[in-house]
Amino acid sequence: MAIDECQYSFKDLAEQRLPSLMSEMKGALCKTMQMSQFAENGVGKKTILGKLKKKSDFQGCYVLSDENGPLYVGISRGVIQRLIQHVKGKTHFDASFAYRIASENYEHEMSRGDAMNHDEFKAYFSGAKNYIAGMSVAFIEISNDLELYLFEVYCSMELDTSLWNTFRTH
Repeated sequence: MAIDECQYSFKDLAEQRLPSLMSEMKGALCKTMQMSQFAENGVGKKTILGKLKKKSDFQGCYVLSDENGPLYVGISRGVIQRLIQHVKGKTHFDASFAYRIASENYEHEMSRGDAMNHDEFKAYFSGAKNYIAGMSVAFIEISNDLELYLFEVYCSMELDTSLWNTFRTH
């Protein structure tokens, strides 16, 4: 029986499907969007979906890049909403990438909650969100859960985003 209704065998995933999705992602990386569009005041999911000519949010994978290239690969059941959270999120849950960047730039031993209540750390967190808002993003839709999870790792390795992507369990 297939896991998560995936129609591919592991061999087919490894040899055909994941490379095919990577090719699709590389095409998307040639026509990125600016993350600043997701950070605009008064602009939400509905507005962005309209710009994309989509009726609803979608499950998929996204790649955040700066002027030096791809930095971070993420997945979400709602890609557009997740991208908004990266630049507008108020908590370490919503803007987890910004939290990681801020923690790298402001070393601390506080809990996540305590750090988010610390004024100096919050300034670094805000700066990290601004940094992300200056990035570009590419994304593709992937509707099958198993393909999505495997592709996140595959894409991270292929684009060498090891500085920010980790797959350690908590």
